[in-house]
Amino acid sequence: MIDKLQFFLTLARERHFGRAAEECGITQPTLSAAIRQLENELGVMLVNRGSRFQGLTPEGQRVLEWARRIVDDTRTMKEEMRAARTGLSGHIRIAAIPTVLSLVPKITGPFQEKHPAVTFSIQSATSLQIISQLENLETDIGITYLENEPLGRVVTVPLIEERYYLVTAKTSPFAGRDSVTWKEISELPLCLLTPDMQNRRIIDRHLAEAGATVTPRLESNSMIVLFTHVLTGKWASIMPLDAARSFGFAEEIAVLPLTEPQTSHSVGVIALEREPNTPLVSAMLNVAREVSTAAGPAWRSASPL
Repeated sequence: MIDKLQFFLTLARERHFGRAAEECGITQPTLSAAIRQLENELGVMLVNRGSRFQGLTPEGQRVLEWARRIVDDTRTMKEEMRAARTGLSGHIRIAAIPTVLSLVPKITGPFQEKHPAVTFSIQSATSLQIISQLENLETDIGITYLENEPLGRVVTVPLIEERYYLVTAKTSPFAGRDSVTWKEISELPLCLLTPDMQNRRIIDRHLAEAGATVTPRLESNSMIVLFTHVLTGKWASIMPLDAARSFGFAEEIAVLPLTEPQTSHSVGVIALEREPNTPLVSAMLNVAREVSTAAGPAWRSASPL
């Protein structure tokens, strides 16, 4: 039953029998047969079928919720028994928004010291993707904004207050200033994250609050792309301080706090709210709390170097 529920979860996520079968490492006929067997066992149709996948039936949507719970509970049980035998081990998946990827080692480093048998995979994702991946059991931990858009039923651990800075060339007319307003930067050739990123939506909102209308000259979902374009001296960008710091402050770069409005947004670790959580997720949340407490206000409201 568990294998069939896992196949069903993959099909619901991929919405395509061929892709789901490939993801599961089985043939498409084997996947189709497993879904049919699950339907026969439960006595309901789970999938609307035609020439291609046409979505889940109402019963399928309800079974999807149960499948997530059962598969996750099974994984939690296995992890607890493994931890009881050999100590904490296994693999933990982390998804983080691009602006905070540089902060991930502040958590994974202390975690690795405590639990050296655990391995990690870390990927960049939008805030909406992180929520979806948590719900679909595709990731274990998210690092994202905590306050601007709905998160659903999650446990949160605040880490930093993300503040925004103009990152520009030393040749910019603003370079010698102590700060710059959101309104003043509206005429600069800006490179910003793409609109599917919550960071970009926050920036657009603050620009609108300042009465500024901006059309970026360049958009990317990569902070590295933005920063390397700023290094050419032809673009400027708006970044959280920690993101800019992660690339190193070159002599030709100026970093100026943005004011009017001067704002901050809470970023932290999130995980699905469930009891009990997997041993790996529980341990990661504990480490995040320890790191946040030890860092204190100084980390959350740092100033440029």
